[in-house]
Amino acid sequence: MPRDYVTKILKARVYEVARETPLEPAPKLSARLGNDVWLKREDLQPIFTFKLRGAYNKLASLDAEARQRGVVAASAGNHAQGVALAARELGIRSLIVMPETAPHIKVEAVARLGADVTLAGDSYDGAREHAEALAAERGLTLIPPFDDPEIIAGQGTVAMEIVRQHGDPLDAVFVEVGGGGLIAGMAAYLKTLWPDTRIVGVEPEGAPTLHAALAAGERVVLDHVGTFADGAAVRQVGAEPFRIARQCVDEVVLVSDDEICAAIKDIFEDTRSIAEPAGALAVAGLKRYVARDGQAGARFAAVVSGANVNFDRLRHIAERAELGEHRERLLAVTIPERPGSLLRFCGILGRRAITEFNYRYADDDDAHIFVGVEVEDAEHGGPGLLETLERSGYPVLDLSDNEMAKQHVRYMVGGRAPRATDEVLYRFDFPERPGALTHFLEHMGRRPWNISMFHYRNHGSSYGRVLMGLQVPPAERGGFLKFLEDVGYGYREETDNPAYRMFLH
Repeated sequence: MPRDYVTKILKARVYEVARETPLEPAPKLSARLGNDVWLKREDLQPIFTFKLRGAYNKLASLDAEARQRGVVAASAGNHAQGVALAARELGIRSLIVMPETAPHIKVEAVARLGADVTLAGDSYDGAREHAEALAAERGLTLIPPFDDPEIIAGQGTVAMEIVRQHGDPLDAVFVEVGGGGLIAGMAAYLKTLWPDTRIVGVEPEGAPTLHAALAAGERVVLDHVGTFADGAAVRQVGAEPFRIARQCVDEVVLVSDDEICAAIKDIFEDTRSIAEPAGALAVAGLKRYVARDGQAGARFAAVVSGANVNFDRLRHIAERAELGEHRERLLAVTIPERPGSLLRFCGILGRRAITEFNYRYADDDDAHIFVGVEVEDAEHGGPGLLETLERSGYPVLDLSDNEMAKQHVRYMVGGRAPRATDEVLYRFDFPERPGALTHFLEHMGRRPWNISMFHYRNHGSSYGRVLMGLQVPPAERGGFLKFLEDVGYGYREETDNPAYRMFLH
């Protein structure tokens, strides 16, 4: 089966729009990891993503009648740009359905490429359903983002270039995974020509579509996917990509959002280019793979798959990069509420740089402080620092992996409300569109639940991260949970989160 795809990849029509991107050494990252690392720069394509390869190959394969009718595609951004550009170059009318939450940079880019754009649904699934309805209604050809042999073959040309550019087999190639089209095409080609090269897929921890499918032995539908790496936020891997992956992909590595942010910084330091979160997945996975296995002296390549990032996301990425690199720890420390305590605490930190410090008087006995501290590495600076503080008599809680603390509490320290009885705390994913809060409040109606706390901070993504406290009497909890299901937003209870208990409760 992989050999069949090699023929399709060799015949793929991509270079009428795509360019052969360089395979560049990453000297700084290589030196830090003790391995030779190359970056396959798909962020340098005309639309800053590999997606135009598969889209053009698919559209070029259509017969004259299908071209005359036109095409429709559903996408959160990158596939949409690929279809729009391919259609423009081939003289085909295109209609692109994008979620209402799609980043503006991608919506505007698609429109500039000449496609008709319509917004529908809160997510890719909603956009896809609308696109399928339009295809049936208007007789348009639906162009899938990944689950199609021609799409897969077009994406596989990335591997063809790597083989030609590097010459000798690599020890491993790291590839981001969303729906699976890119890794399927690349794996089929590489396993035929370089059978001993490990093919490693990389997915966000919040969207492990291929990882879960390989573990189950069949495709699964995820109940919820994280949206930080929106280019890889897919609930189910494609059928054909999964069939190929079961034969050709050696493993799938999962990475956190913080690790993705650190990888974006790594790519910037070696290339001075800024990858989008999904575009940096492969580098994040490479770093985790090396740390896990203690690899040294190996030859690795990672695909930098895209650079369509909203400018207003950069603040969030910069804030989280140091945590992802384990160069910063976020700590909750209890110190005595008496003169000289703060000075003594700072003396114990020594020459470690403080990245942030939050404190507000609470009572006459103890003070809780929220502090960020730069550390040299996870082993020396992390546990060593905690042990030093504990030996000095300071109770300390490491919040570096506490998502609620990182997204919300660090900006809210000091906001206690002792009169907020029966308070429950929830994190929500609100669609980033006008009326999202109104929709929530209208569903809540006149129910006897008071909103006692609300925190939102824009991260430039398709969903807004909201932290909300509500006063819900115990007898009302069942009805409240039903309301949460009915309103349709992603949610997670945080009432027992220690960061909430220390700083906000």
